Formats: sequence, C-alpha cells, structure tokens
Amino acid sequence: MELNLAHEEFKQFLKKGTHRITPERFEVLDYALEYDGHFGADELYLKMKSNNSNVSRATVYNTLELLASCELLAKRNFGENKARYESNYGKKTHDHLICLTCGAIKEFSEPKIAKIVEDVADKLGFDISGYSFNIFGKCTNANCKTNKNA
Repeated sequence: MELNLAHEEFKQFLKKGTHRITPERFEVLDYALEYDGHFGADELYLKMKSNNSNVSRATVYNTLELLASCELLAKRNFGENKARYESNYGKKTHDHLICLTCGAIKEFSEPKIAKIVEDVADKLGFDISGYSFNIFGKCTNANCKTNKNA
C-alpha cells in the first residue's frame, strides 16, 4: 500500500470540501490504514494514545467520518450499535461472517455473490458503487466465548 497516494487523495478531498488540512488528520489516516482488521473509533484512539499520540478523541471521530466519506475507509455496522471501520484502500471487495456470541468477524470473497449483486443491479437498472454483505450467526470455534469486543 502506498501511503503517499492515500495522503494525496485525502488532501484533495479535504481541499475540495474546504476542510482544514492538519497533521493530526493525517496521523489518524496513517493509523487507520495500518490497523489490522475492523476497529471502532475508541479502539483506534486508544491505540494512538498507547503510542504517545496527542490527537484528541474528537479529532479521531471526525477524521474517521471524513475518511469514510472519501472512501479511504469503509464504515460498517455489524449489529453491535457502533460503527466499525476498515481500510478500503487498495483492497478488493469482500464480505463478512459475524459471530453474535464472541463478536469475531471473518472476511471472505465469493465470486457468486458478486455476480448475483451485478445481475440484480442490471435487472433493476442500478449502477453499483459498492455493496456490503454480512452473515450473522455463531462461529463453530470451540473457544468462542461471549466477548462483544473481539
């Protein structure tokens, strides 16, 4: 992943929307794109704080919304009443299995699902800009415990 390209894309987005271009926003961008997996704003904030960042919680929340708006991040809702994010940058479309017991999120790609989405959009005259497919259930992991923060 080329962070410089992501920085340039975010910079152009901020300029176009007359948003301030600040080092703190780019620090949030870097942490968000480097985060492994799905995360909430508080999780990212705590990770940044543990690395001695001085970025405020409000800046993290606001910047994540901007990053989702410019499509560098995908904003997801996995049924836990909070927004979760994942990097969209340089990633292919994928879907999710979400365990309702432990909160585990597994990503997968299935070409048949993408084909169904395309077929439905063609049939109904719809131009797709993206889609999200989530399957909720219980994982079969023997270590699955009630842990909504997984």
